Amino acid sequence: MLNARYAMIFYMFLLSPELVTAGTLHVQVRDQAANVVPDAVVYALSAGPMPAAPSQTDVVIDQIDKEFVHPVTVIRPGTSVIFPNHDNIRHHVYSFSPSKTFELPLYKDATPQPVRFDQPGVVALGCNIHDWMSAYIYVVDSPYTALTDAQGQAVLTLPAGQYVLHVWHPRIKDDEEDQRGKTTVPTEGKVGLELAVALKKSFRSSARATSGGFDGGAYR
Repeated sequence: MLNARYAMIFYMFLLSPELVTAGTLHVQVRDQAANVVPDAVVYALSAGPMPAAPSQTDVVIDQIDKEFVHPVTVIRPGTSVIFPNHDNIRHHVYSFSPSKTFELPLYKDATPQPVRFDQPGVVALGCNIHDWMSAYIYVVDSPYTALTDAQGQAVLTLPAGQYVLHVWHPRIKDDEEDQRGKTTVPTEGKVGLELAVALKKSFRSSARATSGGFDGGAYR
């Protein structure tokens, strides 16, 4: 159950027959100040057996304008990720996270071999050359996952049944990391859920503010 200081509100929408979608869960995520939270991972775990993972296709996390294209990516265990570099300078992608430690040394034109992620957990990505570059891969064994959009909303399509819903964000406070609640998805209609999570302040700097002249010389 959630901490009592956060509110979880379940509500049913009354829809005309032509708008009804079976097994749809709509989630709104806000922070402790009621601001919407984009790029939050939302996933559901069923009380019953979970479906087997389908054959995995490679996921792409690109590097453009000295940034990772997606700040957060959600994958299932066993998925491989490709890290192309579409900048005209070299990058050095790495992670020291316990669930996956790897390095892709300096490269520009030739894309390294895909990296396979077998263990569930959070993988923090960085670049050894550009300190401001950061992104996260969230590896979770659930087929029911989504990321919140710019309005802090996520939509999951689920078979009817009972689920435990989890929410994670890169800035979620340590004592709030296991945000979750229970809900039941009906065979018809849609269920709405509003959830507040406590976030740390962001200290992330931008490429333009920190790059200086660091990208010159041997890194080109």
